[in-house]
Amino acid sequence: METKPEKSLNFIHEIIEEDNKTGKFGNRVHTRFPPEPNGYLHIGHAKSICLNFGTAEKYNGLCNLRFDDTNPVKEDVEYVDSIKEDVHWLGFDWQGREFYASDYFETLYGYAELLIKKGKAYVCALSIDDIGKFRGTVTHAGQESPYRNRTVDENLDLFRRMRAGEFADGAMVLRAKIDMAHPNMLMRDPILYRILHAEHHRTGDKWCIYPMYDFAHGQCDSIEHITHSICTLEFEVHRVLYDWFVKELEIYAPQQIEFARLNLTYTVMSKRKLLELVQGGHVKGWDDPRMPTICGLRRRGFTPGSIRNFADIIGVAKRNNVIDVSLLEHCLREDLNKKALRKLAVLNPLKLVIENFPEDEVEEMDAVNNPEDPETGMRKVPFSKYLYIDEEDFMENPPSKFFRLSPGNEVRLKYAYIIKCTDVIKDDNGKITEIHCTYDPETRSGLPQSNRKVKGTIHWVSAKHAIEAEVRLYEQLFLKENPEEVEEGEDFKANMNPNSLQIKNCFCEASLKEVKSGEKFQFERQGYFCVDPDSTSERPVFNRTVTLKESKAKTQK
Repeated sequence: METKPEKSLNFIHEIIEEDNKTGKFGNRVHTRFPPEPNGYLHIGHAKSICLNFGTAEKYNGLCNLRFDDTNPVKEDVEYVDSIKEDVHWLGFDWQGREFYASDYFETLYGYAELLIKKGKAYVCALSIDDIGKFRGTVTHAGQESPYRNRTVDENLDLFRRMRAGEFADGAMVLRAKIDMAHPNMLMRDPILYRILHAEHHRTGDKWCIYPMYDFAHGQCDSIEHITHSICTLEFEVHRVLYDWFVKELEIYAPQQIEFARLNLTYTVMSKRKLLELVQGGHVKGWDDPRMPTICGLRRRGFTPGSIRNFADIIGVAKRNNVIDVSLLEHCLREDLNKKALRKLAVLNPLKLVIENFPEDEVEEMDAVNNPEDPETGMRKVPFSKYLYIDEEDFMENPPSKFFRLSPGNEVRLKYAYIIKCTDVIKDDNGKITEIHCTYDPETRSGLPQSNRKVKGTIHWVSAKHAIEAEVRLYEQLFLKENPEEVEEGEDFKANMNPNSLQIKNCFCEASLKEVKSGEKFQFERQGYFCVDPDSTSERPVFNRTVTLKESKAKTQK
């Protein structure tokens, strides 16, 4: 039996393989996913989740979930809960290893005092603006703070008084004492602690000084004995500082490795910009199905498998690039095609009357639930004299290659009969209101004599039995591939798509009456749809997850 060729290793896994060969970490692999709980995770974070947890799985290692909760002003337990839900939804589990930077506040404070005692940190009373000015430029060395040469005893006293709450926010900071002429600007005496008199969602008012991310990051990794600290590429310049801290503190040293973050066409990933969309009312919340947040993708109908497969296909790169969003949609179609039950739904209803079908008769047609999964079997769909078809499936004066319904032309009603258009009914304004047809009783689908061929097949629902539902048709939220490419004086919101959401009333087959939030279906010839949480038994609501095929025409402004 032929076996598939083994997939080549990405550069991170090559590093891990080499580390395992040399025994660098005792053949251990221990990663972590370290989100800051200041917002909802997006598709870029999903890639990081898949990489960190997937790497641990691949090497029979461990992966921690650690919240970087070092800024109480922006963080909230709501975000903590949403992040945990997202990680679990993607199919990963941290197996009880749920940690917080705040778990280590006392240890981190001790590390800070140790740096002071070694003459490697000092309390600085310059304002934030002045610290920036004193830092210099890429081509010019910085200027030392006038407080840089305080004695160890002075610095310890001031730092302890900072902790005790004696000073106002912004009055002082603790800075590392490194090199104000260092070519890496981050090494020019970076801030380690700042004063924030703010309630923390876990520690309350116990602390009024909080560590900066750069100081907490590596030390938390060290405390947890992480082997490979995987970060996005913007942290590459931070690595020298990461290594400086663990060296000066003489503690266990993890290895930081950087990879390119995910960038998608027609999508913004900045948390700040996503927050702006939410707070400005441009979308209906973090879980709006047009948002790239994991909760938004989940509500739209994306599956964990499609996102994991997408992350696997795009791989791990060393350089930033932009991935076409159509690849993400392709992965979703591939997944849903295998799993989604097929249903009949008419989004733009046009009444159709079969003149030679008995008035009160109802037949039950056999319909396939999913041709990709024979085990899902068949279902019964009622068929009657009065139907709805889609407006787009009829044309009074069609072009030569129009193979759907038109006057005098025949089509097959899927799972049912061949019909022929005999008349077109219009209102006083000339708008078509009804199509009249006849059907051929000998052409019922599934019967031996039903093999007469016609060029077109269209979908339908029985008017008498159909249920009315709301469908929400989503397009990309932005008109340009790069939403941040704007004219002078504009911002990224100028590129928003005014037609990113269209709401319609439609008619669906009766089996869709008792649906549950999150259930996914393929509306035949229409696309994949997901039941929205707004659904009720009286009025189902469906979000279009993705069309059946990629649109050939790109959205343009």
